[in-house]
Amino acid sequence: MNEEARSETVDDTTVTAQELTRWAESLAGIARTGLGFSEVPYERERYEEILEVAADMKSRIDGQPSIAFKEEWLRAVNGGVTGYVTPKVAVGAVVGDDDGRVLLIQRSDSGVWLYPTGWADIGYSPSEVAVKEVREETGIRCEVVRPLAILDGLRLGFSRVPLYSIVFLCRSLGGTLKPHPQECLDAGWFHRDGLPDPVASFDRWGDLAFRAIAGEDDGTSFDRPRDPVWQR
Repeated sequence: MNEEARSETVDDTTVTAQELTRWAESLAGIARTGLGFSEVPYERERYEEILEVAADMKSRIDGQPSIAFKEEWLRAVNGGVTGYVTPKVAVGAVVGDDDGRVLLIQRSDSGVWLYPTGWADIGYSPSEVAVKEVREETGIRCEVVRPLAILDGLRLGFSRVPLYSIVFLCRSLGGTLKPHPQECLDAGWFHRDGLPDPVASFDRWGDLAFRAIAGEDDGTSFDRPRDPVWQR
């Protein structure tokens, strides 16, 4: 095989960190679900071996010892239905005002700017979580207009916790900006040509958000099914 052919072969088989994360989290989810339902010692040993493989994969990405991932996953194993591992649900709110601005917060955990978002709470509908998160994180009151996007966190590059993100378009009803002292470093209203830096994944949601705030209805954005699922 000549040098050019070898190079093409390497390029065609390169695995990205995002792909490796997806495979690792999927294997870990299958193994943890199996541990949650099976009491057969032989099966449980095999599931723990799968966790070790998944932990090795995650270790290559994050640089942490593989045993740390395995132990974290094992601590989260529960029995029966509660042991069925699924993505967590995050709810976000793209809030617009009458001036065409978007409401953004500067997250205290990363320093990046993003629309208000948080984990779904039991007892609240997704739209109620959106209203609550906006009020708690920014002091702004809002009403929900419609679903804007339903997204897979792994496709967005979020590697720490597998999640689905439900994002709503909302309209400001008033209030005074008051960033949450623990969750936000800052909060503000921004026009598209005056955004703060850095804004998280703006290329993924920015156009959709500002068109929606301007009154355009592009429907609900979502991740299209891959075909085949595991080779893309």
